[in-house]
Amino acid sequence: MLDLIAMAWQFFNGSAGDPFRQTNFFSFFTIQSNLIAAVVLLIGASGLPFVERPTWTWDLVRGAAAIYLTLTFVVFALLLSDITDELQTTIPWVNAVVHQIVPVVMILDFLIVPLAHRISFRQSLVWIVYPLLWLAYTLIRAQIVGWYPYPFLNPAESGGWLGVAAICVVILIGFVAACWLMTAVGRALTDSAARRASPLSPSR
Repeated sequence: MLDLIAMAWQFFNGSAGDPFRQTNFFSFFTIQSNLIAAVVLLIGASGLPFVERPTWTWDLVRGAAAIYLTLTFVVFALLLSDITDELQTTIPWVNAVVHQIVPVVMILDFLIVPLAHRISFRQSLVWIVYPLLWLAYTLIRAQIVGWYPYPFLNPAESGGWLGVAAICVVILIGFVAACWLMTAVGRALTDSAARRASPLSPSR
């Protein structure tokens, strides 16, 4: 709930009444990934059957939420921490919630409540689809409205399109590495939980 309260507070104190800023607000990957996380947490607390007895699809969705917030946390820390005005997270506590607190919560959720099913590295690559679609949307929209959500996507601030491409490739490599690490950790945690849950073999 804190996640949704923070985003609503920032929205109504910074974007309400300005349709252009409203659309921009929901075009940030940070905001979209936080909305995904909020939905996952709310569904997780709902007690729905596929949550109580997790399906493979639900595990994949949980993993996606965790990896997207991990990406948000790392990119903000390395590239964006000093430009909160441009990110439209001008309220300090909101900035902390969406860029730091919620990402840490999602990482801890992944670690404390392990996935019920083992996800392979190859399967985890589906997590890349959404960020790539977001990137395509962002770059196409920028040519229409003349606005970029992050400076490193703006060729005027990144040394041209070659600079933008280089940064995106580096982020993509980091994201793939994070997918590999998350699936490796996830498999280890899932196997450990399965061993603890299995009954001891009867002695003969």
